[in-house]
Amino acid sequence: MVGHKNSQERLLSLDFFRGLTMFLLIAEFTRLFWYMHVPELEGTLVYFLGNQLRHHPWHGLHAWDLVQPFFMFIVGVAMPLSYAKRIKRGETHAKVFKHIAIRSLLLLLLGWFLACISSGKIVFFFQNVLAQLSVTIFLSFLIMRKKPLYQLLISFGLLAVTELIYRTFWVEGFNQPFTPDQNFGAWVDLLISGKLSGGHWVSVNAIPTTAHTIWGVLAGKLLMSEKSHKYKLQILLAAGIAGLIIGYGLDPVTPIIKRISTTSFVFASGGWTFLALAFSFWLIDMMKVKKGVKFFAIVGMNSLFIYLFAHVGGAQLVRQVVFPVAYSGFSWAGELTVNIVASTMALMGLWYICYWMYKRRIFIKI
Repeated sequence: MVGHKNSQERLLSLDFFRGLTMFLLIAEFTRLFWYMHVPELEGTLVYFLGNQLRHHPWHGLHAWDLVQPFFMFIVGVAMPLSYAKRIKRGETHAKVFKHIAIRSLLLLLLGWFLACISSGKIVFFFQNVLAQLSVTIFLSFLIMRKKPLYQLLISFGLLAVTELIYRTFWVEGFNQPFTPDQNFGAWVDLLISGKLSGGHWVSVNAIPTTAHTIWGVLAGKLLMSEKSHKYKLQILLAAGIAGLIIGYGLDPVTPIIKRISTTSFVFASGGWTFLALAFSFWLIDMMKVKKGVKFFAIVGMNSLFIYLFAHVGGAQLVRQVVFPVAYSGFSWAGELTVNIVASTMALMGLWYICYWMYKRRIFIKI
């Protein structure tokens, strides 16, 4: 639906974090990161950054592997804030639960719809971020009012159960927990879809990565509390460091693999996520830095819309519109330069769409 809200009522640090994450996501659709990783640039800083802005092929962690955990965590942070506002308006818990259930179903359908568009036919793949979020949001909401220790134990339990199933799954050909397409997750996808995803992604990732959304809920409650800013920052930093120690410490036993969301990956990426939120909180809420922050926050205020728009071809449409300008101005520098400039201009075009909606107080959500 389309809503009209005063942007001052929003948590700017959260919008900044969400907006920065979404800005990176829509940049991918312009093919900017692809052009940063072409062989001609090998050995340069641009090539290094381009490599970090693509998923690790299997065992390891690139910066790009953090984007989906960031988004799942951010959704969790927003949940208690949104819940408190709804209850304050007089809505009952049952009504909010109904909203969450409908929202989760719509996200599942949207995720499925995007998979069908990408495939050009009806398929039953549920590996993209929207389909995964439909599960993590619903499960996180079910325990959101429980004590923090209970929520932590549930998140650890989901990781432990997934780890155990992967390690003990007995079906021949799918009993290699950390081998591409030969594990429990691949078996589930064959059962659901009749085929495997092209990049070794699995649908059951939604179960272990629910931990990211649960941890986001806990972080959101912390930010809502009456504790001092210093205390909140210390907790976020401690959680981030603990996640990194556990995640990277587990790597020799359970390899860090984003494509099947291993326990070590969830902890390591969760650690980076807490640290990213800590930085946003320190920068905006403690240091009161506002200049330039709204550039990303504007994207965060319409994150669902701009993601869907870019995903279904909007990014390429904008790129086609601006390409003649890029070619006219930079053809002398070579084809690669033209493509990088065109992709950058397309990214700014997507940003301007968000800005146009922001100026008119148009915020689309479900």
